[in-house]
Parts: sequence; structure tokens; C-alpha cells
Amino acid sequence: MNGTLAGWLQITVLIAALAATYRPLGDYMARILTTTKHLAVEKGLYRLGGVDAEADQRWPVYLRSVLAFSVVSVLFLYGFQRLQNHLLLSLGFAPVKADQAFNTAASFVTNTNWQSYSGESTMGHLVQMAGLAVQNFVSAAVGIAVVAALIRGFTRKRTDRVGNFWVDLTRIVVRLLVPLAFVFAIVLVAAGAIQNFHGIHEISTLVGDKQSLTGGPVASQEAIKELGTNGGGFYNANSAHPFENPNGFTNILEIYLLLVISFSLPRTFGKMVGDHRQGYAILAVMGLIWAASVALITVNELHSVSSSAGHAAGGMLEGKEQRFGIWASALFAASTTLTSTGAVNSFHDSFSPGGGGMTIFNMMLGEIAPGGTGSGLYGILVLAIIAVFVAGLMVGRTPEYLGKKLGAREMKFASLYILATPAVVLIGTGAAMSLKGERASMLNSGPHGFSEVLYAFTSAANNNGSAFAGIGVNTHWYNTALGLAMLFGRFLPMIFVLALAGSLARQQPVPVTAGTLPTHRPQFVGLLTGVIVIVVGLTYFPALALGPLAEGLH
Repeated sequence: MNGTLAGWLQITVLIAALAATYRPLGDYMARILTTTKHLAVEKGLYRLGGVDAEADQRWPVYLRSVLAFSVVSVLFLYGFQRLQNHLLLSLGFAPVKADQAFNTAASFVTNTNWQSYSGESTMGHLVQMAGLAVQNFVSAAVGIAVVAALIRGFTRKRTDRVGNFWVDLTRIVVRLLVPLAFVFAIVLVAAGAIQNFHGIHEISTLVGDKQSLTGGPVASQEAIKELGTNGGGFYNANSAHPFENPNGFTNILEIYLLLVISFSLPRTFGKMVGDHRQGYAILAVMGLIWAASVALITVNELHSVSSSAGHAAGGMLEGKEQRFGIWASALFAASTTLTSTGAVNSFHDSFSPGGGGMTIFNMMLGEIAPGGTGSGLYGILVLAIIAVFVAGLMVGRTPEYLGKKLGAREMKFASLYILATPAVVLIGTGAAMSLKGERASMLNSGPHGFSEVLYAFTSAANNNGSAFAGIGVNTHWYNTALGLAMLFGRFLPMIFVLALAGSLARQQPVPVTAGTLPTHRPQFVGLLTGVIVIVVGLTYFPALALGPLAEGLH
């Protein structure tokens, strides 16, 4: 089978699988977030934590719960790493140094999973399982909980309550993430991923050299790594490592896993607001952007003219895992950077200027196509509010979305949301480029070197976690700066989303009239897509011009 046919078959199978899952999974998540019944295990957890499961929270209380839970998680994970040499299954590894432990704790708690370390030579099995993997579950659940609060803002009226964070968190983990991760971990083991408690084994290679291989509970972490759009690999090579991603089947399965929840959440949104057409409109925008990104990256990697060697070889093969080839690598790259996953099965630093530039642009979009678990949906809903406001200005009407008026208060929160992440990205990149010592960490000069720094801060602030590499980030400055970028990039937008949810929930819905903008039609899909691209383009174009665009022109 030739590569082109295999590539098209992979994309077709992936889309078919996502389409088959969209309705049942979306409806199931809606039931999780709206039911009044509690499972016995959930009741036990509520009693253990002193949670009143019947009490709704105001948005400031919901926010404080999110922040308090995250602060405790950062402190716990930081301490876990610093004390790992005293723990079971440490494999003899030393404690993680302070700045790297902070960076890693911030990374996994914010659902970023940026890694300035090699997992197989830094983290013991207990830290991987009880520290990093646990955060893979709960950080993903936090994102879904926040979008649930925003949806309740649209559905409730004359109230200051947006739900109970502890109930949302518990239900999402217990009823959604744990069962799915358990099933798919078994599938991955059956397909060849490893799952054991082996330590470091030294083997003899075919040429007589010695090589050290680390075993571990890989499949169980791999499943939630993709499902929760986390992305942190057990091994430094991430999903290019055959222990994490053994073959073509597991490769397409992992792409499916990192997309499935986020692509199903628009159905949950439509179900909860009582109009499935609204969910289909959001899904259409996500799908259009995802398809365009896959197409552009694939074409650039297959037909790049920026490298004579790549062109002669029939595509940019450098940095690609030969088991998967260009099509599967481009599909993975587009999907992982359009979500907040950050897992990689190829080396993005070796992509063509056009392909690599698209991976940066994907993250700059805010990862809303379909985005991270929860964060993608609340990101695109805020942009939908911006699009409705723009349409209202055009016709001279007070903008309304899903029966809620969008006044000055709501637009301030939406505006602050879309400004927060770019500010973190551009300030961080500017600071790194202005410091001589940090410029020395760049292994490449010129536009490509700048792209590596821009990619690092874009990935951190958007909670993606993938890296261009080609830059030495395991330094005190980068570990600290990128750790702060992850924290600000995660929690500043959440503050504005929850404030927006509270503002919307207090309103009395207004009736639909002849002048109400229909937000379920193709025209709105086009408007929202245009607003997303224009907002990102105006915000980031100067930085992109200095990096991938300049490299491509050169």
C-alpha cells in the first residue's frame, strides 16, 4: 500500500471513529454533569473530604476551590519529587532538583506536561504513578469542571450559583476518566505497550554495544496521557518510543484518544443548553480548523521546497519515526498541537518552516479545535461571545448569545480572556530573547532559533507541553519562567471564564426575536472561524513574521 492511500485511510478511520463516539460520549458526559444522584464511592469520597454534595457554589467559591485544589496539588507533587530517593520504586534515582521539580509540578497540575527531563532516567515508578499519572486524571477533570460551570451560566437564571467544583471533579474522574483509561490501557497492553515494574535492564545490541532499557507502568499512564490531553511521556521520546506507541494501530488509537473527549464536548454543550444545533455549530468550527491544519502540515511536509534534501527524498523525513511516516506524523502533530496534549510521535523541530509554523499557530489559536479537555470548549465559547458581539456591532443591536445579553461586564471578561495568554507568551519570549545567557541556550541561530523560544513559551502558556527542542531549557531561568508561564496561562483564563459564568447565570434570559442572531447556522460558523483566525493573526503576526515566516521566505 502506498503512503498516500495509507494516509487517507488513517484520516478516514479516525474521523469515522470520532463521529461514532460523538453522540453517546457527549450525552454521557451531559448526564454526569446534570444528574442529582451520587454513586456510593462518590458519597464516601465526599464524607472523607467533608464536602456537602448538595450545596451549589457561587463563582468566587468555585474559583477558590479550583485554585486551592491546584495549589495543594503543586505542593504535593513538588514534595514527591524532592523526596523520591526515600520512596519505594525509586529505581535509585536522586531527588529532582528544586527548579526542575517546580517546573514539573506546575506542568502536570496545569495539564501542560512540559518536560525538561527524561522520564526514564529521572523519575521512579512511584512518582510516575502516584504523582504524575494522578495529576493526569485530576488536571483533565478540572478543565471539564470549569466548562461545566460556564455552560450552567448559560442555562441558569437569576442565580449566583454555578455548581459544586468538588462534585464535578469527583464525578468526572470516577465516572469518565478512570473507566475509559482502564479499558484503553488494556487495549494498549494487548497491542504491545509495556506494563510492568521492571527497573533498568542492560542488554547487548546486535553490534555488541550495551544499552540500558527502563521498564515500568507505561500503558496505564499512556492511556490517560492521551485521554486527558496531558501529553507527558513515560520516556523522553514520548509517543515515538516503541514501548509507548508500538505500531500503526496504537498510533491511530492514541490520536483518537487525545481528540475524542474534546470533540464530544460540543454534544454535551448542546444537550445541556437544550439545543443540539448549537453543539453542531461549535463542532463544525472545530472540525474546519482541524481539517485545515492537518492538510497544511501534511502538504508542507510532503512538498516542502525549503529543503532540497527533503524535496529530493519525497518529503521531510528528518525527525519522523519511520514506522509511521509523514502522513501519520503530520496527523499526530496537528492533533496534538490543536489540543493541549503535547504528546509527539515526531520531532517538530525538524518539520519544514510551514509545517513547524502551523504547529505554533495551532497553539496560538488557543487550542480550541478541539482543544484540551474542557479548556478547548470554554475557549471557543468565549470566542463565540466575541463573534456575537462583533455581529451585534455590525447591525447596531445589543448582542445576545443563547438568550443572555452580552453587556459591558461580559465583554470585559471575554476581552481579558483573549488577552491573557498572548501577554504571557509574548512577554516570556521577549524576556528570553533580551537576556544574553538565555539566548545562549538556543542551539540554532536566526529565525529558527527564535521559533524555538517562541514555541517554548507558546506551548507553556497554552498548556500544550510539546517542544520544538533545539533549545536547552533545563536551566534555573527557563524552569522558573516556563513554570510561571504555565501557571498564569492556565489559571488567569479560568478566572475570567468563571467570572463570566457567574455574570451570565445572574441574568434573566431574553426571548428570541426576529433580530436575534442565529448562532446555529453556517453563516455563524463562518463568522466564528473568521474571528478566531483574525484575532490570532493580529495578535501574533509580528512574532510569527520573525520566526517561521522569515525562515520560510529565506
